[in-house]
Amino acid sequence: MRLPIDPQADIARRAWVACPVCDDARHCEPCAGRRNCREHWRYLISSKGPVVHLQCPSCTHMWSLNTRPGVTLRDDVTPDH
Repeated sequence: MRLPIDPQADIARRAWVACPVCDDARHCEPCAGRRNCREHWRYLISSKGPVVHLQCPSCTHMWSLNTRPGVTLRDDVTPDH
């Protein structure tokens, strides 16, 4: 089942990370070179500290990613997702 694109999704707020489900960028030269590509970006839905919430426009999968592993959120900050 495909999810709809999140209503918070905005093409102006994007991130360039691999989608853990469809891996649509695996054969893309710019992505392999860790450069921004016009095709393989993800919606940046929201963020809380080092944790970003993303959605893939290709397969609509949503996930969270800690951009600074080992850094935890303060007790008074709760993640949205």
